[in-house]
Amino acid sequence: MHRHFTTLILAIIPLLFLYYMVAAPLWAMLRYEDAAPLWTEILHDSYYQKRIIWTIFQAALTVALTTLLGIPIAWVLARLNFVGRKLILRLLMLPFIMPTLVAGMGVLALFGEHGFLWRGWADTAALLLYGNVFFNLPVMIRAAYQGFIAVPANRLAAAQTLGANTWQRFWHVELPVLRTWLAGAACLVFLYCFSGFGLALLLGGPHYATIEVEIYQLIAYELNMASAAVLVWLVLGVTALAGIASAWFARHHNTAEIHTRQPEKPRTLAEKSLLLLAFSLLLLTCAMPLCAVFFQAAFAGTAWQVLWDAETWAAVWNTVRFSAMAVVMAAILGGLHAAIARRFRAIRGFTFLPFMVSPVCLSFGVLLLYPDWSATLPMLIALYALLAYPFVTKDILATWDTLPENYTQAARVFGANPFQAVLHVILPLLLPAMRRGLTLAAATCIGEFAASLFLSRPEWTTLTTLIYRYLSKVGSENYHKAMVLTLLLMILSGVAFLALDSQERQPE
Repeated sequence: MHRHFTTLILAIIPLLFLYYMVAAPLWAMLRYEDAAPLWTEILHDSYYQKRIIWTIFQAALTVALTTLLGIPIAWVLARLNFVGRKLILRLLMLPFIMPTLVAGMGVLALFGEHGFLWRGWADTAALLLYGNVFFNLPVMIRAAYQGFIAVPANRLAAAQTLGANTWQRFWHVELPVLRTWLAGAACLVFLYCFSGFGLALLLGGPHYATIEVEIYQLIAYELNMASAAVLVWLVLGVTALAGIASAWFARHHNTAEIHTRQPEKPRTLAEKSLLLLAFSLLLLTCAMPLCAVFFQAAFAGTAWQVLWDAETWAAVWNTVRFSAMAVVMAAILGGLHAAIARRFRAIRGFTFLPFMVSPVCLSFGVLLLYPDWSATLPMLIALYALLAYPFVTKDILATWDTLPENYTQAARVFGANPFQAVLHVILPLLLPAMRRGLTLAAATCIGEFAASLFLSRPEWTTLTTLIYRYLSKVGSENYHKAMVLTLLLMILSGVAFLALDSQERQPE
């Protein structure tokens, strides 16, 4: 009886955490009494209408751009075998590792006011669109790649035997399988762009700010909580629809064991040209912003002295310790959530709830519901952990689902109780997945920006908030200091990526 009660309490912990950190704050925003009369006023205000239309348009345009660019690159990765192919597939994990602030600074280093490549995009919509493509193109490529390898080899062989060329095989055989993968990725890209904050804040400027930036400005500079609450619910409505649609398409993915067509060396001129195009697109859209950060930081001159400032190392210390505390909390929550989701499949849908709600919305809800706790360190760490632990849950569940049930049954036959069976049999098999999830969780915490901006106090300055502070100041010296700190942040995130990459190499 006592064992079952303890198990129940442990199972309830992640659900209670989700309730108090997500459901309750969102409900508080819905019931915010001053917001109700403003719905009609805001929806008919031309200023807010332009913000809403632009937010939708830039997200939809990013979906179109990433789809057009991602399909040929994914085809090359799935169908052609060339030197560096496996490395490129690994590097496509970078958007999940690199903070949005690094992406934004990379775009500014290329095309911003101090950009070394071309400054014609400064204060234009192209800056934000390019940043969106940089951050979301790998999402579309990975989804399209999975769709291509889900096409049975015998179908392609049959079409080729009947005389179909490469284009005809793509149109009649591959595209029908690819559609659900592309649709699911399109929903994710739209969700990321619509509810994105860091890129929009850095690259949008005053003329191309999105709803998320508008919410931040209403709270931080105007203390207009009522109008912010209305906009938050608009964001939540759209992102919830996009998240539900993405989950629906994911259920229709073909994950059965199939014989996949193995990639072959490019033979024809068309295949070699497409390979060159794929390399060029990846270089222009994904590699150049990161290289630009290295380039501008290398020539920052006296700005490198910022590394010797006490404020910088205080920010580094805060970033590391906040991330470490959040990762420990994410490990506990992620493991417990995975365990309860295994027993109750209806709970699985809650795994991705923190992904569907933007950090800006969550931070605002916390401010509204817990005003006495909003400026405390436990609340900041809890918000970090909330945004990080779904990575742990997702990876643990994916591995746990593949383990045969007879493992546990065999342990029970030899006298182990359920707890001992999990501790000595299941847990060792889940540790690689947990390490992988914790790596992604650590990278998320290192680069967290929105929650830190909303809830942080001056003595809790992190690298992301310090970079933004320097960038907000006038003068090229402050800009170059921000670029040096961005390089430092990129190195910290790169360490997380290398840890993840080493884990991915182990099974090979």
